[in-house]
Order: sequence, then structure tokens, then C-alpha cells
Amino acid sequence: MTTDVVGKVSPHVATSRLTRRRVLFGGAGLAALAGAGTAAYAGAIEPFSLVVTRYAPALPAWPAGRKLAITVIADLHAGGPDMLLPHIRQVIDTANSLQSDIILLLGDFTAWYKFKWEPVADSVWAGELARLVAPLGTWAILGNHDWWHHLAGVRHGLALAHIPVLENDAVLLGAAGQRFWLAGIGDQIAFRLGPGRFLGVDDLPGTLARVATDDPVLLMVHEPDIFPAVPSRVALTLAGHTHGGQIRVPLIWPTFVPSAYGARYAYGHIVEAGRHMIVSGGLGTSIIPARLGVPPEILLVELGA
Repeated sequence: MTTDVVGKVSPHVATSRLTRRRVLFGGAGLAALAGAGTAAYAGAIEPFSLVVTRYAPALPAWPAGRKLAITVIADLHAGGPDMLLPHIRQVIDTANSLQSDIILLLGDFTAWYKFKWEPVADSVWAGELARLVAPLGTWAILGNHDWWHHLAGVRHGLALAHIPVLENDAVLLGAAGQRFWLAGIGDQIAFRLGPGRFLGVDDLPGTLARVATDDPVLLMVHEPDIFPAVPSRVALTLAGHTHGGQIRVPLIWPTFVPSAYGARYAYGHIVEAGRHMIVSGGLGTSIIPARLGVPPEILLVELGA
């Protein structure tokens, strides 16, 4: 893995099982950061940056020599203060400059905070996404915030941008001899039933049942927690949702990871039992408009090199 444009991102190392929603600013809040200077950086500088993080994983289930460059955009969270039109435009320009074969959008398209914030109209963020260009197209899935706060608007925005949404579906892409399946599942926590209780709209077995040839499979998921159920038939799972922890303060950062597995699936290239997943740190912010130690990122994943 390499990171360029601005800054570096470190791999996850801790194992806490607490979630960001259970503890984020429930006590000391921003005071938990190391001083006012660090808090100012986390709120006013890092969220406005952008890095390109590159991966070239060797995948057992991906044919050698079948080259594919994938640009991944996760957790746009369009809205103020940190993901307004100039920053979104920078994201789109940077993504297009990578000249990938395909562009994948991993959900959570608009921002939501409990305090007053500056919204970005659906027509605006969708108009920027419509500028994305790749030979095999731009494809999307939906995230939990799309379902919780703005489902109709997000669906309408993606339709305006002519970006297809994969919900428990799979499509065969590529030229003869270079084909692969792109699969995407519905969100795993689409409906909130109560504290810590959710109902998903995901159907992993039904999605993979649509794979009708022996060609390799790429799987788009929003939350990485489904990974233990993903079979080795899938060459690579791509996920977002965690924001890499969003606030990565040494010793305490795992408490900010919204996952039942703590830091296990917080960020980066994860390999378990020969199966591979890459979790993006995403672009926008959730709960609070601050990032520390995990700047906004676009992924460039190069396969078959």
C-alpha cells in the first residue's frame, strides 16, 4: 500500500470492540484530543485534505495478468462544513485523473449532524458525481446514512447522475477474456430498531447466486462486518463505513470504530483465511465534522499486475 497527494495513513493495530456511536464525545469530547491545537487541526485542517491510497493486492481468486484499475470513493457525506462543493469538486477531479477502468461508490452520499450544518443540494453533489468517467462505468451501493436520513434524495441524485445502484445484484463486466462480476449488497443496518438493534436489507447468498460463470467476483459492501460470511469465491471485498476510525488518537482511537468487531475491520487491506478485503477511510465525516490521523482518501486498487 502506498499513499500519495497529501499525508500518510497507518494500518490498524488495536482490538477494542467499542463503537464510535457509543462513546464519541459522550464524556470529554474534543477535550479528549491532545490539546486545543490538535482539536483545531482535526476540525479545521485534516477534514479538508485529500489523499490517494494505492493498493496492488495479490488475490488468490483473481487471474494473473487480468489487469483492472479500480477507483473507490466511499462515504462522501456531502455537506458542511468540510465537504462542500469545492472539496467535492477536488475529489471528482482527482478521481478522474487516476484514469481507472471502473469507479465504485460505496455509499453514504450526504452528511447528517445533530447540530446546524450547511447542506449541499442533491443536484449539486449528483452533478459532480456525473462528471466521473471510466470505461466500465461508475457503480454505486447505498450506506446506512442514506437509509436513515435521506433515502429518496440519494436515490434521486444517483438517478440524475445516471449511476446504477447495485442492491443484492451482480453484473458481468469487461471484454471477452477479461470479464469479472461486480456484485453489491444492500445495507446491513438499513433500519434502526432500537439501541444497538438493526435490520438490514442485505442478501449476500442471493447476490452471489446471480454469479453465473467462473469469472472472478468483486463485492461492494458498505459495512465491513459482513466479511466473515463472504466466501472465498469472492476475489476482493471493498468496504467503507468506518472512516478508518475518523479520530485516531493513540491508545484510545479504537473506541471510534463503528463496528461490532472493534478495530479488526477498521481500515486497510485485511486478509483472513486467504480471503481479502480493503476498507476505505472514506471522505466525509459522521457524528462530528473532525478527522485525526485518517485524512479523506480515494482508493486506487490495481489488480492483476
